[in-house]
Amino acid sequence: MGRPDSDSCVGILAITPEQEIVLVEQFRIPVQNSVIELPSGLVGDEEEHRSESIAETAKRELLEETGFEADNIEKLIVSPTSPGMSSELMHLFLATGLTRVGPGGGVASEDIITHIIPLKDLRPWINDRLSEGTTVDFKIHAALWAAQPFLSDYKS
Repeated sequence: MGRPDSDSCVGILAITPEQEIVLVEQFRIPVQNSVIELPSGLVGDEEEHRSESIAETAKRELLEETGFEADNIEKLIVSPTSPGMSSELMHLFLATGLTRVGPGGGVASEDIITHIIPLKDLRPWINDRLSEGTTVDFKIHAALWAAQPFLSDYKS
């Protein structure tokens, strides 16, 4: 069982040339809380984007949500999001060669806040968000793990 308009989604681990991670925060109705997440989105859920490749969707979602354009986008891993409940697959990408070209914030009703955190400060930053009561999506950790071979400067 999948979503009505898409059976795939993307998540983007975006790393700036300064070794910062780009994350987003938005209120999520199902958990009734703000959630820190990777920039992400559904694949082919809107008519005008049905012909996009999955990688093109990742680049578009990164730009819409964060205002960053990526020179390089590389698939890291594909995994079911909740295999006991849904057929949806999450395609995680690493985006590098980033340039800020817009404000981000999402489209339509999205109210997205962009966070740019030095990788070396990520763990305490996440712990601070958790102590404040903000929810943190586990896919951040999964993407960082999958990207380890590409992130030689990052130490978890």
